[in-house]
Amino acid sequence: MVKGIHKSLYIILSLFIGLFIASSFFIRAKYSYFVYGDTPVLEKQQLGLFILVIVLMLAISAALYTISLKLNRFSRRIVIPAVLAVSFAIQLAIIFLFPRLPTDDSETVLNLALDMLYRSDYSSFETGGYLHMFPFNFSTVLYLKTLLYLFPDNYLTIKIFNILFTLLTTLMIYLLYKELNDKSREHDYGVLVLGATYLPALFMSNFIYNDVIATAFLTSALYFAVKFMKRKSLKDILFAAILLAIGNYFRSIGVIVLIAVLLSLLLGLRKLGVRKTLAALFITGVLFNVPGWTQNAALQAAGVVDESVNTNSAPVYMWLNMGINLETFGFWDNRESYTIYQQDADYNKAASTELFKEEISNKLADASTGDLVNMYYKKLIWTWTEGTYQMERYGLGNDSSSGNRGRMVGMVMDRYSYTNAATDLFKGDSGYRSGLLWMLYVLNLLMYGGILVRLIGSIRAGRYGETPLVLIILGFIGFYLLWEIKARYIFPVYPLLIVFSYMGFKDVYDYFAGRKG
Repeated sequence: MVKGIHKSLYIILSLFIGLFIASSFFIRAKYSYFVYGDTPVLEKQQLGLFILVIVLMLAISAALYTISLKLNRFSRRIVIPAVLAVSFAIQLAIIFLFPRLPTDDSETVLNLALDMLYRSDYSSFETGGYLHMFPFNFSTVLYLKTLLYLFPDNYLTIKIFNILFTLLTTLMIYLLYKELNDKSREHDYGVLVLGATYLPALFMSNFIYNDVIATAFLTSALYFAVKFMKRKSLKDILFAAILLAIGNYFRSIGVIVLIAVLLSLLLGLRKLGVRKTLAALFITGVLFNVPGWTQNAALQAAGVVDESVNTNSAPVYMWLNMGINLETFGFWDNRESYTIYQQDADYNKAASTELFKEEISNKLADASTGDLVNMYYKKLIWTWTEGTYQMERYGLGNDSSSGNRGRMVGMVMDRYSYTNAATDLFKGDSGYRSGLLWMLYVLNLLMYGGILVRLIGSIRAGRYGETPLVLIILGFIGFYLLWEIKARYIFPVYPLLIVFSYMGFKDVYDYFAGRKG
């Protein structure tokens, strides 16, 4: 029965991955803030160019993999620090070449951190304030406040710490891969190199928000959880639980990882034993909400709030309501949902919840079955095949002086601290920018190809060691079918996609090279 569950999960993920790949031969998912504004775009695929870039990226990937094999003769003590050092240098160059200033929520959380640091101003928790509406972002505010208290107060400090978190994620990608492939006779440095040079992650170090931090903690938590399932040391599950709790504190989608870990523990009950499984479930479940409970207790003890910060925060139904939108298939609804919470319900959670339920019911009633199927298909395809995690805006940036073609009135303009030859080269909708986006778009699809190869091979061989990864990816797919979407929201999954796709790529390479895996 358990093996049947594993197989079913692998088959379901294979179907989704197959859908992503097949759809991409007909539809191109795009996000270009300069050209289209803050909106998702699906257009007819340019098949000739698409195939040409596929061939180019396959050639580059094969060459890099061949080079990585030559590193096998060197010790981990040499290669790992060297690769991470190169990755650090690349990211440092990126933040100097593209000195993107914070905008939108990024700018808001930074300003709140500065207000609390220098003026002890916590008024944002009051009715109508940003943290009254979005208390989950206090974790980022607190992090920034602490960071700028301990270190020099400038953007460079924050971005360098982003780089360090990205390096931690890269290391965890490698360790997770090795934990899942502990019988490999090679060092498998290729997956380390891929993680260290994955451009969407490198550019996102430029983004002052919670994505990079949460991804590092959640990936680390998954590594220790997988390590526990293989080695049965309660120390590992304790580390996993702590890291998972911290990761969820920064981004609440940690609950998806929690559910995946708990299900994986239950599926491994026979191997782990009842006592260790129950102990692991207890430790993971109890520690998960400790950061949130601690935060509430501290804020109330300090007199900042009189009750839980979640009492009148924006309800989950607000994002569910945004997620049902025929025009933008679940993307930002231009403040329509905000208006319901802020104006119609006057920042009252209970009242707005009822209004959102009514709005959701009306949307579902007014839309035909065909409309809904079409919307959810577009939502799924755009989110998972856009391929850059909206790096074009959040990491690369685009100076407002380049123009405002395609931007909606009132949108916050992107800005740089200064411009240089690099920003000029990639400004607007230049060929360099669109070429980079094409390469990353195709790389994402090639990674799906590697994942599909691995999934099918695993099903045929009856091996299901990657089940925790499968559960997390499926959890993200299901969650963002219902929730408001941004391609950036699935950024925490990129380490898993790298690990999984590298397995598949290695299987293909070994097959054609006549090597035994």
